[in-house]
Amino acid sequence: MKILENIPIATLTTMRLGGPARYVIEVTAPEEIPEAFEFAAEKNLPVWIMGGGANTIGHDEGFDGVIILNRLHGIEILGEDKTQEMLLRGMGGEVWDDFVQFSAEQNYSGIEAMAAIPGTLGAAPVQNIGAYGQEIAEVLDSVEVYDAKEKKFKTLKPSDLQMGYRKSIFNQPENKGRYFIVAVTVRLKKGQLKPPFYTSLQRYVDEHQETDFSPKNIARMVTAVRKAKLPDPKQEASSGSFFKNVYLSDAEAAEAQAKGIEVWQKGATKNEENDASEDGDGSKADEEKSENVINSGWLIENAGLKGKTFHGMRVSDKAALVLINDSAKSYADLAKARAEIRKIVHDKYGYELAQEPVEIE
Repeated sequence: MKILENIPIATLTTMRLGGPARYVIEVTAPEEIPEAFEFAAEKNLPVWIMGGGANTIGHDEGFDGVIILNRLHGIEILGEDKTQEMLLRGMGGEVWDDFVQFSAEQNYSGIEAMAAIPGTLGAAPVQNIGAYGQEIAEVLDSVEVYDAKEKKFKTLKPSDLQMGYRKSIFNQPENKGRYFIVAVTVRLKKGQLKPPFYTSLQRYVDEHQETDFSPKNIARMVTAVRKAKLPDPKQEASSGSFFKNVYLSDAEAAEAQAKGIEVWQKGATKNEENDASEDGDGSKADEEKSENVINSGWLIENAGLKGKTFHGMRVSDKAALVLINDSAKSYADLAKARAEIRKIVHDKYGYELAQEPVEIE
C-alpha cells in the first residue's frame, strides 16, 4: 500500500482541476483496503474513493482527507453454460474499455456498445453507465465491495443497488466513502445487436456500409464514433458529458414539443428515435422508452453555445454536452462557466441543467 501526501487532485482527474489532497493511498490488493480505511480513521479524516478520475472534479482548496485510489487489476471468465451465457469478472481498478474489449474478443454481447467510455470498471455500477442501447444494470450479476461502515467484504446483487439514471446506492450522499468496489461480475450472452441503432452509430453503419454486427465490430464502430465526437481525456482536459438529460412528465413533454423542443417520447421505438435519445457520449436514457427525455446537449446547442468559451471552459463544437478545459486554472473558473451556461439555457428554455460529474468535498 503506497501512501502519498499533498498530491494535486488536478493530476488525478481528467478535468485537471483541484488543489492538494492531504493523503492519497494506492490500493493494489484487496487486503490493503481495510488498512487504508483504518489509516484514515486513525487520523480522523474523511475518505474519497476514486478510480480513473474521469467523472470527478476537484475543488481549489483541495481535500483535507484521504483519497483511496482503486488499483486492483485482473479479468477472469468464471464460467460458460449451455445457455451460451458467460460470467465475466473484473477487478475494480481495471480500465473499463479493456474489460469491454476482452468480452468482445470472446464474442459475447452485452457491453460492446459501451466501448471507449473513460474510467474504470469499478466506476461502471456507481454511475450505472450506458451507451447506444446498453446499460451496465442490464447485465450486472454482482458487485463485490468492502463496506467501511460494517468493516467487512460483501457481495451485492443488482436488487441491492437501487440503480437508475446515472445513480446507484454507491453515489448517494449518505454512502459517500462507504463502499470500495473490489470486483464486478457481468452476465453476457452469445449473440449480437441488431439495427437500427442509435442515431450517430446508425449513421456510421450507413456511411461505411457495415454489415458485421458482432460484439467485436460493434465495439470498433462505437470507438470510432466516440473518437470523432468526444475529446480524448489524455489530449484535452474533460469529464465527458457534463450535464444530465432533462426528464419530463407527459404534460411537460407536450408543452416542450409545442415550443419546438426535441423530445424523445415515452414509448418511442428505435426507428422513431432521434438525437434527443442520446447525450454527448451516446448514453442511454433513463429507463429506456419509459420516460420523456430532452437531450441537454440539444438545449445547449440551440441556445447558441456550441463552440463558445466561458472562463477557459469550452463547449465542445462536436458534442454540446461536453465541456473542455482549454485554459481554466481553477474550480472557480469552472463554477463561473457552469453558472453562465445554465443561466443562458434557463432563460431561453426554462430548464435547470444538472451536473453529471461528482465533486470531491
